[in-house]
Amino acid sequence: MDEYRTFAKTFCRLSNKLYSWVLFIILSMIWGSSFILMKLGLQMLNAYQVAAVRVLSAGLVLLPFAYRSFKNVPKQKLGYVLLSGLLGSFFPAFLYCLAETRIDSGITGILNALTPVCAIIIGISFFKLKVTRLKIIGVCIGFAGLTLLPFSGNTVMQAGDMRYALLVIVATVCYGMNVNLVGRYLKEIQSLHIASVAFAFLIIPCITILAITGFFQLDFSNHYLLQSVAMSALLGISGTAIATILFYMLVKKAGPIFASLVTYGIPFIAIMWGLIFGEDITILQVGCLGIILCGVYVSNRSVQ
Repeated sequence: MDEYRTFAKTFCRLSNKLYSWVLFIILSMIWGSSFILMKLGLQMLNAYQVAAVRVLSAGLVLLPFAYRSFKNVPKQKLGYVLLSGLLGSFFPAFLYCLAETRIDSGITGILNALTPVCAIIIGISFFKLKVTRLKIIGVCIGFAGLTLLPFSGNTVMQAGDMRYALLVIVATVCYGMNVNLVGRYLKEIQSLHIASVAFAFLIIPCITILAITGFFQLDFSNHYLLQSVAMSALLGISGTAIATILFYMLVKKAGPIFASLVTYGIPFIAIMWGLIFGEDITILQVGCLGIILCGVYVSNRSVQ
């Protein structure tokens, strides 16, 4: 009997680990593929339309959960939930799409790896996050990788392209602010409740943006246009709605520290898709990614 119980415990432990790693890999693939989906959406739509379709699609998928979730969010927290939706999804969606009109999706994926570093800098600066030597060293390493990135391509990144790369960095700052906001003010509220309520509020702004940009007057009999719309919708459904639910499952199953390591997998998937679609990724750019991820690793070693 004791041997059976030992075997059962071992089997359950291994099953839980396998389940966590499966979720980890799926999330890395979904979020890592988001950047190429943006690029495909931009073939026939402008940046504002791709971003609006993305957020709108996520909102419509999560809308059935919104009413019940709304009742589970304290009224005094609704402002924070809406701000979380803006910082965590709405603003970054537009910033990333605007950036990808000038820079490759693989480079966007590399810059996205700065998110944990930004979260630590913002946490230290505005949320009284405890400063440790490892955090400071990690931030410096990540910044070094970022500084070298513009000079790591076959040609030096031009000033105009660097401005668009800056949009990605602003998006990672938004993510960093959102992580600290949720950790400080929304920690006791389930992620699904936060996401569904926030995206419900964002549906009307997205429809308004689509109307202003002439989306509803486009020729939807055009096959290539429908393909771009489908890629943008897939980006919202998979990369935002479904991924949010999967990430929450991973946090519950394996804990927040393991879940945060998804950041390591995303850039490699983004680079892989970039190479498949003929983007120019150099060894030096991959090296800069390694430096940035090293900084992320060092910074997060002391995060509990």
